[in-house]
Amino acid sequence: MKRGLIITGGTLDLGFAGDFLKEQSFDRVIAADAGLKQAEALGLVPDLIVGDFDTVEPEVLSRFRAREHIVWDVHQPEKDETDTELALQKAMALGCGEIVILGATGGRADHMMGNVQLLYQCLQKGVFACLLDPQNKIYLLDGAREYRKSEVWGKYISFLPLTERVFGITLEGFKYPLTDRDIEIGTSLCISNELARETGRVEIRDGVLICVESHD
Repeated sequence: MKRGLIITGGTLDLGFAGDFLKEQSFDRVIAADAGLKQAEALGLVPDLIVGDFDTVEPEVLSRFRAREHIVWDVHQPEKDETDTELALQKAMALGCGEIVILGATGGRADHMMGNVQLLYQCLQKGVFACLLDPQNKIYLLDGAREYRKSEVWGKYISFLPLTERVFGITLEGFKYPLTDRDIEIGTSLCISNELARETGRVEIRDGVLICVESHD
């Protein structure tokens, strides 16, 4: 399975990102607009650069323009998609079955909420995509998932409905278990759960959950 990394133009903790990337390998690296500056700071040379480039300094663009073998996907600022959405579409078109997105949660709240919803495009195509920052790992779920204490992003695991209702949630191995429970938008029932055993499992019968692994 190809792994893709997207660097977006939102606020990014470079220390966290640098440490994370030391432990990871990716088949494709994509920079979206101002994410190009972040990529440069991290010493990354993207395979593909996408966006309208309305928020990245001309000198940064010039330095990357001088590099060979980078594919550019340039768009007008007046477009329907955000630069992050275009980057996600490119990553899936390149055959990435797993996509990690950095810089997508900090900064403007509208972009952050939009980026969470963009994950649904990936879910529909069977691609696992997540937003990462120092405190949070955010992804979508429409079936079942296993958890191990040694692998989760933090102490807390929260589940929120993306669809209007999510049916038949079962949580096993959690501090607050559930059995075949339905939830709908507007509830905080599944916020701040924790693993009670070394492993846990979530299953849902229908609907889509936003899953957040996090720590204080």
